[in-house]
Amino acid sequence: MDKPFILNLIHRLELSPEYSQKTNGVGGKEDEFTSSLTSESVEIFRLQQRLAHENGLKTTIQMTYASLFDDECVALAKKDHEEHGDEIALSLLGLPCPEFKDKYKTKDFCIWMFSEEDKKAIVDDVFDLFKKKFGFYPRSTGSYFLDAFTLNYIHEKYPGVVAAVAACFEEGPKAYHTTNNSWYTFLDGGPWNPWIPSKENSHCPASDENDDCGIVCIPHLSRDVMACYDGNGSNFGTHPQNVLRGMIYDDKRRIPYLYNLIDQYAHQSKWNPYSYNMMFVGPGWMNRAGRWEVPYEGLVKSYEDAMRYYGKLKKEGKLIDMTMEEFAPFYRSTHDYQEPERCLWKDILYGSDKEYFWYYDPYFRTCVDMNQGGALIDLRPYVAKLPWKVGIGTKSVYDASYPYLIQANYRAGYFTHYAGEGTIKSYKVRHGSEVYDGCLQRTLARCEVLPNGDTELTLNPVEFVFPDLKVKIVSTFLFKKGAGRIEIKREAVSYEGEGEIEIEEYLTGAFGINEYQTDMGKIVLAAEGKKGHQSLTFAYRCREIADPEVKEITVTIPDVDTVVAMGAEEGLSGKLEEGYAFSPCYRLSLNKKIRGKGGMSSWLSLRKAS
Repeated sequence: MDKPFILNLIHRLELSPEYSQKTNGVGGKEDEFTSSLTSESVEIFRLQQRLAHENGLKTTIQMTYASLFDDECVALAKKDHEEHGDEIALSLLGLPCPEFKDKYKTKDFCIWMFSEEDKKAIVDDVFDLFKKKFGFYPRSTGSYFLDAFTLNYIHEKYPGVVAAVAACFEEGPKAYHTTNNSWYTFLDGGPWNPWIPSKENSHCPASDENDDCGIVCIPHLSRDVMACYDGNGSNFGTHPQNVLRGMIYDDKRRIPYLYNLIDQYAHQSKWNPYSYNMMFVGPGWMNRAGRWEVPYEGLVKSYEDAMRYYGKLKKEGKLIDMTMEEFAPFYRSTHDYQEPERCLWKDILYGSDKEYFWYYDPYFRTCVDMNQGGALIDLRPYVAKLPWKVGIGTKSVYDASYPYLIQANYRAGYFTHYAGEGTIKSYKVRHGSEVYDGCLQRTLARCEVLPNGDTELTLNPVEFVFPDLKVKIVSTFLFKKGAGRIEIKREAVSYEGEGEIEIEEYLTGAFGINEYQTDMGKIVLAAEGKKGHQSLTFAYRCREIADPEVKEITVTIPDVDTVVAMGAEEGLSGKLEEGYAFSPCYRLSLNKKIRGKGGMSSWLSLRKAS
C-alpha cells in the first residue's frame, strides 16, 4: 500500500434495538424490553463479532447504557478485548432501557435533542457506569450526531476520549421524507469522511489548535456520496443491511454494489493522504423476524459477505483495520488543520457516466457536478463556524443541519420551474441572440493535488454549437489550500467561426437548512468597481447593481454570518440581481467577451461576516 486504506469496524451492543422493538413488537406493548429480545440481541452481537474475527478483523465494541447493566455483555466485551484486541468503547445511542426511562422520565433517545443540563447528566451517568464496570473510562464514544456542546463537555470532563462517531452525511429532509415524515434526525451539511470538529460547530473542521475540540470524529457509515445526496442516504452506505434495504442485490442476494462502494472509497487515496471506510452496526438489523422482504438467513449472508470482503482486502495487504482509539492519532499524523478532504466519485449504482467532486476544508464544503458541466450544486460556509445550538431549550430542538448557500436538490438548481433559476453556480455562453448554460453540457473531470497543497480539478472540454460558430471550453477549478477561495477558469481551446462570444460566470444563491426559504430582508448586495461603492438591502423588488469594471461583488448574509464574494484580477463587467418573492434567490454574475482562443478567469470566496 502506497497510502493506507483504513477500516473502522464498530459493533454496538444494544439490548433493545429500536428497529427490533418496532419489528418484533407488533401487537405487543409499546417499547417492550423483553428477555427474548435482549437474548436475541446478545446472540446477534456474538455472531457479528465471530464473523469479524473469523476474517481477521478487530472491532470497536460500543457498549450502550443498557448493556452496561448486563453482566454477560460486560464479560463478552472483556473477553473479546483480551483475545482479539477489540476496543471497549461507549455509545451514547441505545439509551432506552428500564433504568434510563425510570430515571429520566422520557422516551427520547437522541443525545443531541436533550437540554444542555440533561446532556451533561446523561454523559456523566453513562461514563461513570462504564468506569464502574471496566475500571477505566472509554477512549472513544459516539452517536448518530454529537453537537459541539456535547463534544466540548466530553473533552473537558473526560480528556482521555480521543475519537467519536459524530455525524451522518446528508441525513436530513430526504431521509425524513422516506420515513413517512417520522425520523427527526436532520443532520445535513457535514463531512463524509473523518475530521477534527470546531469547538463552535461540530459539522465544521477546526481551523487551528485553538479551534480544535480535542476529539477526532468520524461519520456514521461511509455513504455513497452521490446516491445519498440525490436520494435517501439510508439505502446507500457501507452497511450490508442498508444495501438490502435499498434492494441493491441480485436474485441470489449477492451485493456487488457494496464491494464497489468499498473499492471506490479505497480509490480516494489517490488524492488524499489515506483512504477510509467505516461500518457501524447494531444487532437490530439482523433480528430473527427479518427486515423488509429479507429473512434472517439473507441478513446473515449479507454480513458474512461483507466481513469476507474486508478480510480478503486485509489478507491481500490492501486494508488496515484499526480501532477508533488507534485511528485518532493516525488521522492527526496525516492532517494539518488546513488539509482538505477530496473525493472524485463516479456513479456505481446505475452505471452511468455521472461524476461528482466533493471538497471540504475549514472554510467551506462544496460539490461539483460534472453531469451539469461542472456546476457547483452544494456550498456550505464552514468559515462562519455558526454556533448552532440544538436540543430542548434551544431554537432548534431537533434540526442540527449546517446551512447551505447552494443546495441544488432542495432549492431547484438549474432544472427548475418557470419562475427562474434555483441555487447553483455555473456559466453561460452567449453568441448573438443565443445563449447556452454550462449546466446542459455533460463532462468528466480529473483531479490533481499540486505541490503547494492546492487542488486542481480540470474538466474535459464541452462544446457549444451556434449556427455560425462552434467553440469548445475547458473549465478548471483551483481550490486554494488555507484560503477559502476557488479560482475558476473558462478557456476556449477550440474556436471555429467568426464573431465573438460572451462568457458569463454566475452564482444564484440563497440560504437555509431545508426546502423552505426564511426572510431574506437582512441580505446586502454590494459592488466595488469603476462606479465606486454600490449597495442595496434585499427587499424582493427585482433591483440590480451593475458596473462595467468591477473589482469585487459581494452578498452579505447576516443569518449565516457569511460574505459570498466574486471577482477577477482583470476588469470584468459585473451585476447583482435582487430577486423577488416568488423566486427568493439573489444572483451574482461576471461577464467577458472574447474572440478566438482565450478565456475568462474569476474567483469565488467565502469569509465570515462578523
